[in-house]
Amino acid sequence: MTIQEILNTTKHRPWKMPTNQWKFYQEWNNAIFLHYQVNLNELEKLVPEELEIDLFEGKPWISVVAFTMEKIRPKNLPYFSPISNFDEINIRTYVKSNHKSGVYFLSIEAGNKISCKVAKRLSELPYRFSEIKRTDKKYESLNLGLNDKLNIEYTIGKQLTVKTELDKWLTERYALFQDTEKSINEFDIHHLEWPINEIEFQQLEINYPRFEKLTKEKPSKFHY
Repeated sequence: MTIQEILNTTKHRPWKMPTNQWKFYQEWNNAIFLHYQVNLNELEKLVPEELEIDLFEGKPWISVVAFTMEKIRPKNLPYFSPISNFDEINIRTYVKSNHKSGVYFLSIEAGNKISCKVAKRLSELPYRFSEIKRTDKKYESLNLGLNDKLNIEYTIGKQLTVKTELDKWLTERYALFQDTEKSINEFDIHHLEWPINEIEFQQLEINYPRFEKLTKEKPSKFHY
């Protein structure tokens, strides 16, 4: 599907497309979502007070999202594989601001040092480098400085033919809010509605000491 065809597919959006031109293109491919229902008091310690934590049936959530970023580029430049393609893990929660519901990143790590520097400079998002290895059935990440570790082995299941309201709430997000030293930046996002598959885990090890109180239990829900 071409970029213009993607831009023209808008019926699933919760609000109208922005009128200004798009600035960046990127693909999140082969994405693994690990969703956790968490304690609101603990989450509030990690989210800027200017943002309202979004709730589903009165409960807050975070998600660990491990995927392969591909073809990321500014609008008027071609993608360059050594920088544009890399594995990434982000830990996000769900927030509201300016009458929009979106995501807020608690953590972003990527497996390419140069890509981290470029992405952080262009977007002001809190990218950092971690050693990441990915194969067809495994996804591993290690950051010795922060003692962060992710080690999963998985099998992809069948595609969901019917999505619950929670499935959509966790995956269909069209805004990003992120704090910097001077402000909270707002990014409008557009993407096709996610096709979702079931996923089963043969191994699931997640250790992020900074978020231990949020991820100490097993994930409440999974998506691929």
